[in-house]
Amino acid sequence: MIATPQEQPKMTIEEYLEWEAQQECRYEYVNGEVFAMTGGTIPHNDIALNFYRNLYPHLRSRGCRVNVSDVKVQVTPQSPYYYPDVIVSCDPQDLNARKFIEKPKLIAEVLSPGTSAKDRGEKFNYYLKIPSLQEYILIDSETISVERYFRGEGRMWLYYPYVAGDMITLSSIGLEFPIELLYEAVVLE
Repeated sequence: MIATPQEQPKMTIEEYLEWEAQQECRYEYVNGEVFAMTGGTIPHNDIALNFYRNLYPHLRSRGCRVNVSDVKVQVTPQSPYYYPDVIVSCDPQDLNARKFIEKPKLIAEVLSPGTSAKDRGEKFNYYLKIPSLQEYILIDSETISVERYFRGEGRMWLYYPYVAGDMITLSSIGLEFPIELLYEAVVLE
């Protein structure tokens, strides 16, 4: 999904949460500004759904929740609020959440030409500051390629690239699967 800036006066968190609940589309919030979320491509959507389908049966019995696209994450109580493509939380507080996820364990973004720079830059920098986050996954929507960032010791993040034929390991949730499952029935360029 692509976030586009909106001509709105700066808002507080409280104003944003109240205002967005009355809107027909979703808006991300960064430092007082709101950004409309526009639709993604069919491959983008298919990849996010394939990821969800592989996570859900594994996580359901483990007391975790997994959501796709329409659930926002609170990076900090002040800002920003984003809509990741896939988000996993195993925190008891998030299991009954109604407005946003506060303590994600895993966040995934499906990259497209219009979102790649933001997902690798701004969002990457903010997401890595979330204390509960263990893994950040970037999934390419044009080629079979996945990048995994896993929290190491202290402030260190470990990088794992995956390509066709590889098994993806998600240590934070104890799951391993072939990369091809993410691209099943996806029409690539």
